[in-house]
Order: sequence, then structure tokens, then C-alpha cells
Amino acid sequence: MAETKPFPAVILAGGLSRRMGSDKAMIPFGRGTLAEHIAERLAPKVASVSLNAPLDHPLAGRLPLLPDPIPDRPGPLAGVLAALLAAKDMPDRPTHVLTTACDTPFLPSELVGKLTSVAAENTVIMAASAGRGHPVTALWPVTVAEDLGAWLDDPDHRRVFEFIARHPAKMVEFAPLDGPFGPVDPFFNINTPEDLAVAQAVLDKGDL
Repeated sequence: MAETKPFPAVILAGGLSRRMGSDKAMIPFGRGTLAEHIAERLAPKVASVSLNAPLDHPLAGRLPLLPDPIPDRPGPLAGVLAALLAAKDMPDRPTHVLTTACDTPFLPSELVGKLTSVAAENTVIMAASAGRGHPVTALWPVTVAEDLGAWLDDPDHRRVFEFIARHPAKMVEFAPLDGPFGPVDPFFNINTPEDLAVAQAVLDKGDL
């Protein structure tokens, strides 16, 4: 029986990448860019993969783009809202959307399966490692779209954890990955050139 691919995925890349000094989605990594590397990891497990980024992003034509519905790049929740609104317009009407950041190159192979296995109506399912939640890597019910849109109308409402606290939520724990130099956090994220060097060293020894 073919593997079920029930939910779309959106890679969030609408941030300014201040600490990195350049667009993290476009960093060369693996066989292409960092965003394409993450899309490649997700694609076999989900219905579709899009990149939350402006329509004039350099990856236009290589990945489907989904721009923020709110101007001035207000943060990852705007990308989540874009993903939820797009899902509501899809012909198959998915009940949830998976999001993750564009700077997490070692997403675990079981990410989609473990999150979807506990999917529940009106509940945000968040990935976690070492007891710490990663709210950007989460399975979002489409039913929270209206509340999220209203929440973001207030410019002081930008923190992901604060919005999640308004709704039922679960955390799903993921174990460290076996890396060539020791355990690797499956949600290790690249924020600085030093982080990139670490990730590249792991990749050079063989992807996780």
C-alpha cells in the first residue's frame, strides 16, 4: 500500500537572517540550497512542500512560494498564517499543515509520522527535543487560522509560544540523532556562520 501523504508542509523563510548576514534559505547546502535540502527531506512524507517567502525570492521556479499575508515580515506566525490560509483553499481540504524553519537541516526522518500520529482537531502538535519545544516545527490545525489572523492584527502579538498557549497543544519528543561527532539535536538550527560550519562538517561525513 502506498504511503499516505495527508498534509502539506511549508518551510518558513520570511525572516531577516540578521545573525547570519544573508538569506539562510539560499545558503549552499547539500545538493542545492538549505531550503531545498529541507524540502528534499520532507517531500517523501508530505502531500506538498512550499516555501514561505516573497514571490520575488531567488528560489521562485524551484520551490512553490507562499508569501506572508501581512506586510513588513512580522515573524514566523505570519508564515504559519499563510500556510493555513493556503490549506483552506486546497481542493482536498487538509485538516492540518506542517511547518518548519528554513535553517533546520537535520529534521528526523520520523518527524511527519510521529506528529501526524497524534494529530487532533483544534490541537497544535509541536516537536520537542531534550524537553524543549520547537514551536516553529509543528503540525497546525487549519481551524486556528481565523484566531491567528485576528491575533496578528496587534503588532505586539508576534511570539509563537504565546499564540500556541491560546489553544490545546501537545509536545512530541524526538531523540538525538547519531552524528559522526556525537549526538545531534534533530532540530539544530543554523543562526550564525559558526553554526553553518558545524552543520557542514556533519553533512560532509554523511547526512543524518
